[in-house]
Amino acid sequence: MQGSLKVLPTAICCLFLYWSIPQLSGQSAGGTTPSITLPGSQSPFQGSAPEGNATSEILQIDFKDAIDRGLRNNLGLLLAGDQQEAARGERWKQLAELLPNIGARAQEAVQTESLAALGLKPSVFHAPLPRVLGPFNYFDLRASLSQSLFSMRSWDNMRAASERLKVAQFNLKDARELVVLAVGNAYLQSIAAAARVEAVQAQVTSAQALSNKASDQQKAGLTPAIDALRAQVELQTRQQQLIQARNESAKSYLSVARVIGLPPGQQFVLTEKAPYEALTPLALEAYLQHAYQERADYQGALAQVRAAELARKGAQAGHYPTVDLNANYGDIGVTPAHSNGTWQVIGGVNIPIFAGNRVHADLLEADAQLKQARSQLGDLRGRIDYEVRAALLDLNAAAEQVEVARSSVDLAEQTLAQSQDRFSAGVADNLEVVQAQEAVAAAHDSYIQSLYAHNLAKVELAYSIGDAEQGVKRYLKGNR
Repeated sequence: MQGSLKVLPTAICCLFLYWSIPQLSGQSAGGTTPSITLPGSQSPFQGSAPEGNATSEILQIDFKDAIDRGLRNNLGLLLAGDQQEAARGERWKQLAELLPNIGARAQEAVQTESLAALGLKPSVFHAPLPRVLGPFNYFDLRASLSQSLFSMRSWDNMRAASERLKVAQFNLKDARELVVLAVGNAYLQSIAAAARVEAVQAQVTSAQALSNKASDQQKAGLTPAIDALRAQVELQTRQQQLIQARNESAKSYLSVARVIGLPPGQQFVLTEKAPYEALTPLALEAYLQHAYQERADYQGALAQVRAAELARKGAQAGHYPTVDLNANYGDIGVTPAHSNGTWQVIGGVNIPIFAGNRVHADLLEADAQLKQARSQLGDLRGRIDYEVRAALLDLNAAAEQVEVARSSVDLAEQTLAQSQDRFSAGVADNLEVVQAQEAVAAAHDSYIQSLYAHNLAKVELAYSIGDAEQGVKRYLKGNR
């Protein structure tokens, strides 16, 4: 049970982001290399249990609605909820060892007895005895009580189970943070994919106009055929990129639907855009202090250490004596009408002397689990420090990239306009125009990537300090 309640591995979601981000950032003028996703290799936070059935209505989904749906339907969160219920059941199981057990029993017996089997012989009584007595019957109606009055082992095991329940509760809270991280990534990726479609569509329109112009000039004998061919190749290249961009955008919508739990086939549109909003970060120490106080996975790791310490105490308590009480009261007689009340109270002390080294084995196992829990806690503390620092570095770098990419777009568009003017004036062939078009496409693609990276860095920062569920929307608006 302890193994199933360990702190949810945030590395699962990090791997998810690691594989999902290249789907966006790996795109270039040459396209992406197709890859295969093997069954069972996805994180549960990429899946969901869809609610309801698809309707003909086109849903309008903003960022808040997407997060709310993810928090209701995401598979990772549902599994974490199931683990919490399992931990609750384990706690009740351990508590049952300390609570009284009360039962009632009604019995009507008809039987015979062999006197010879009891060692009674006729020679003992100097009189003939039957070999078998009966049949005879009796009735017994009785209530019983058993209670552990003192068992340090059971007490420590119950306390350890309570701590494991806290671990599961923190795991559930951390799962909510991971859902926000997964939904935020999928939503931002879809926004970026849609922006890429718009950018490539504009490039296709521009390439189409250039191709038409080059063709007209070639027919008029003003330019060589190579200019028209070059413009046509550029147009078809942009058309291929548009096909790919539309396909990637449609697939990103499918990913959003899977993460937030929309019914299969449900049509929807994402209403949010991703404008650039600068975020003024706080000091590093403030973020680290907040992370250690608020991150559910860290609090869960602390609870896991406490649970392991109590489990070790419980194992050591196997050497201690236990005190038990057993009592019963009831009516017994030939029939209910001819019965008498009887009762019994038994108290006992059990002192373990030798149990085949079972306690020693339990201690070895408990020591190993305690060392493991402490090692995981130390690793998590270091990982939190790394994640906060890395998120701040990513945020600052992405902000600088956005500014540079925005300037690059302006410069590339100016270059394209001048090259088109030179081509129209006949002082240059369209090679300059084609090169300028490629520069514009690369600049727009870089800007979209940097904007996506900046917004994703905000989401990652919110998760790294334990504020994803409440802070993502605030961070995306540029507030601290």
